[in-house]
Amino acid sequence: EEQLVESGGGSVQAGGSLRLSCQRSGYARTTNCMGWFRQAPGKEREGVAAIYSGAGGSTYYADSVKGRFTITQDNAKNTLYLQMNSLKPEDTAMYYCAAKWAGCGGRLPSAAEIGYWGQGTQVTVSS
Repeated sequence: EEQLVESGGGSVQAGGSLRLSCQRSGYARTTNCMGWFRQAPGKEREGVAAIYSGAGGSTYYADSVKGRFTITQDNAKNTLYLQMNSLKPEDTAMYYCAAKWAGCGGRLPSAAEIGYWGQGTQVTVSS
């Protein structure tokens, strides 16, 4: 069974940057869409960014983070990253690494489509 372990969360001031990492183990070849989701208190879990692990490596972003966040992966290290720049207080949330079977479907997946979740890492942005 695939396991995902996030790291890199923390507290920063608005305008700052953080880089989240997600270490994969028990790698399942069919979970070839990797992504980051976030959930703020009292809100639903929402997709932030996703990347197709196959040829081309297409990426998908939520409108709220386009131009500020970048998702990348290092297949040799089985690690997924999320570089977050120009952070805003509204980016404050628990961030989860996620793996989905059978591709991203040409779009940012929904939480209901995710097969595996990490335990989450907290990101807090102060104004």
